[in-house]
Formats: sequence, structure tokens, C-alpha cells
Amino acid sequence: MPELVVSQKTTLLRVENVSKSFPGVRALDQVSLDLKGGEVLALIGENGAGKSTLIKILGGAHGSDSGQLFIDENPISIGSPPEAQASGVSIIYQEFNLIPDLSVRENIFLGREKTSGVFIDESIEAFGVEALLKQLGLNLDVEKLCRDLTIAEQQLVEIAKALSLDAKILVMDEPSATLTQLEVDQLFRIIKDLKSKGIGIIYISHRLEEVFEIGDRVMVLRDGQHVVTKLVAEVTRQDLIKFMVGRSLESEFPPRESKIGERLLEVRNFCRGSAVQDISFSVNAGEILGFAGLVGAGRTETVRLIFGADPKDSGQLIVKGKKMEIDEPRQAIANGICLLTEDRKNQGLVLVHSVVENFGLPNLKSYSGGLFLDEKLEKDRFRNFVDEIKIKVSSDEQDAGHLSGGNQQKVVLAKWLEQNADVLIFDEPTRGIDVGAKYEIYQLMNKLAQVGKGIIMISSELPEVLGMSDRIIVMRDGCIQGEITNVTEASQAEIMHLAVE
Repeated sequence: MPELVVSQKTTLLRVENVSKSFPGVRALDQVSLDLKGGEVLALIGENGAGKSTLIKILGGAHGSDSGQLFIDENPISIGSPPEAQASGVSIIYQEFNLIPDLSVRENIFLGREKTSGVFIDESIEAFGVEALLKQLGLNLDVEKLCRDLTIAEQQLVEIAKALSLDAKILVMDEPSATLTQLEVDQLFRIIKDLKSKGIGIIYISHRLEEVFEIGDRVMVLRDGQHVVTKLVAEVTRQDLIKFMVGRSLESEFPPRESKIGERLLEVRNFCRGSAVQDISFSVNAGEILGFAGLVGAGRTETVRLIFGADPKDSGQLIVKGKKMEIDEPRQAIANGICLLTEDRKNQGLVLVHSVVENFGLPNLKSYSGGLFLDEKLEKDRFRNFVDEIKIKVSSDEQDAGHLSGGNQQKVVLAKWLEQNADVLIFDEPTRGIDVGAKYEIYQLMNKLAQVGKGIIMISSELPEVLGMSDRIIVMRDGCIQGEITNVTEASQAEIMHLAVE
């Protein structure tokens, strides 16, 4: 749909001069926006820019300190999620609001059950859900439990739930973060269909290529303030990066001179069911070894075997020339192998604990004298990493769950750097992280390689794999399909050919 037509459509939502503060933090400062019917407004900014706070105000999870919201040009006060839904606003968060042990039908009608007398009329509910799913092109058993759905199916159930509430304003927070490319394509088809029905969509993403593919206008936040709103057709990728970080990044991937050293780790014939089939490779000091492949190719399953997080059926692991039996993460850590997990929130951090407690968890022996923990030493060591890798925290006692994605990743990295590991495995190191924080993570990875660490990097972003790796291994269906050694001459098409054919 041409931008000119979209820009003339009715304004569904207007936000005027909204501000919000938390203790020690000005999260939003006089932010304004407008959303028109039948358009996608891409909302971007670095982690901590205020995007999450803004959408939580729209969804009724937070109240604003000042400012005004208008829906259909009528002033409105949204004090709770039900009030937001009643006003036609639905938020689809990164962490879905589905109850795993309820069915698709039960989740969509939760709290709004269709009854016949004192009983729930399941047939009427099922009919309604099937009609909604049909609109989305999804053929799904409405009685299937949500825990048995794929991530993409769960997301479509969330969209169906929003449509069942007659949402005319849909906010999508990082909807493509865990989807395959085919699932992203399906999502974009649905978004275009929703646009054609006059629904206004606020689309939050760290993937700038998506802004150009799906967005009509783009709005940039930085440090809680509105920087600019432009037609997507009027900006370039480099423009957006500059708006987001306040400076130009000459290259999205910092340069590095590779100095490949001794072999640190060798994997021989690793197997685990059909997920990992006869996998062999090695990683050397000073090297970044990239792993590419589609979701489900077996990359994460392979590194979990190396780390001892899952039992292998067979295979050998050789660390610095010595055969090792690693059956649990504790043994991997003791042998200088650390894993930054794909799911940092559930597997890498204890979100309700402080950042310094998370940092100290794998390092308690270093700070213990007999029965007691030397808390001052623990905090001093953590503060060193706060300065060295630029972790933005309000205090040592800040809960890890309150950090931005980039800073959460840095806390996970800090606890492993304190271990002085020789081999660091990064599983999707920049997933859900903004372009400025990505650059900092890349710089840290380069620095680690330069001091002789061996790095295994799994990434679903092909530009990242090509931009950071010295070698690339491509997996498909639990097997290695090929190895690319001349990375500077390689292309995304070459990787995809190995990944899918």
C-alpha cells in the first residue's frame, strides 16, 4: 500500500507528551506518536531507549506520570490491561501470555467464556476460534494444548486472541525473534492482511531489514526521548543506525586481524538420537567458528553436548589434546568451557536475583573463605567488569530481570570471563539486542579472540555469521552439510544452499 495513502488514513491512536520515571531512571521524556489505520509503524531504538515502557503504558501495565492518550481522537485513560483491551488495544509481548496447560480455545476465551446456563458452551467457542484461525491461514486443532504448539503457532494464537477482542490497534514486540524465515514470511503475510482490514500495527524489532520490508513509517527512540519519525521510503539503514545510537557506525562488524593458534577443542563423532548425528569439528585459539543453519538444524543440541548439559549417545571430546569425559556443566567449566545460552532469561540468569549474585553464582569458590562469602571481593570483581565491558546497571543489587537484553547478555558474559575460560560458546549472542549493543558484543568477541580464546558462535543472522566468523560450519537435520573456510568470498546464498538443500 503506498505511503501517501496510508498517511492520509484516520488516526487510531495519538500519544501526546507521555513521561514515565522509575527510581533513578527517566524511562520516557515527553514522547509523542500517532498511529493511522492500515499502517505499520516500526518502533526502534537501543535497549533501554524506552520502547518497552511505552508499550506497557499503552497496554495498561504501567501508568504514565504525565501526558495524554487519544483513541479515535477521544482522550482516554488506560489503567489496566483489561481497560486497554476494551479500548481496542492488544499487546503481543515477546513472552507470550498463554497458559501452557490450557487449549487454544480455552486460552482465547479465558475470562470471557461462552456459557449456556451454568456450563461453558465449548462448541460455540470452538466455532469462533476456528473462524479466527481460518482468517490467519492456520489449520490447527483448537483443543490442542498450547504447550504442544510451536513458537510460531503460539504467536498466531496470540494474534487470534487479539482479533477476538476486536483489537484495532495491535502492538507486536519482537515478533520474529524466535521464528524461522518461513514463519517470518507467514507472519508478514498476516500483517499485510491485517493492514488491509484497517488495523493499525506498532511493530518493534531490532532487525532493521524488517523495518524496510514491513514498515510504512519508522519512529526512533533514544534514551527515553523521541528522536525522529519518518516514512520508511525516506531513510536508509545507516540513517536508522545513526538515529538510534547517536553516531555513525562505520561498519556493523568491527575489523579484526585473526591470529589462529593451537587447537583448543576437538569434537569427534558426537551423536544424540536424530538431533546430533556424527558431528566432528575443532576450534582453535584466536578463532571465531560460526555455526549456521535453520532453527532445528541441531546447532544448539551439539553445543549442549559439549557443555555437558545433555547426555550424548557416543563421541569423544578432546580439550587441549587430552580426551575428556564431560557429563555435566560443572565439569565443562572446570575444563575451561563455558556456554552463553540461547535463552539467557531462563537458562543464563536468575532474573529475581541481583546482578552481582548472578555474576557470583559460578564463581563462589573464588570468593569463599571457609564457610563465608567475601561479598566485598565479589562486588569489586563485578565492578571491574561493569567498567571493562560497559554494563549499564543502577547498582550491584539491581535485579537481573530489570536490565535490557544487551546488559543481561553482558552480565552472563562477565560471569564466564571471571572463569577465564579458554573456549566460549555463544548461542545467538545478539538475539533481541539493538544495533549499538550488538557492536559492543562484537568488539568483546574480537577482543577475546585476540587474547587467544576460542569462540564458537551460533547465529541465525547470516550477515552476523559472515561478518564475524573465521570459518563457518553449516548444519541441517542434525548433520554437518559443509564447511566454509574462505569466509570473505562467501555469500548468504551459499550458506542457505547448504542449509536447505
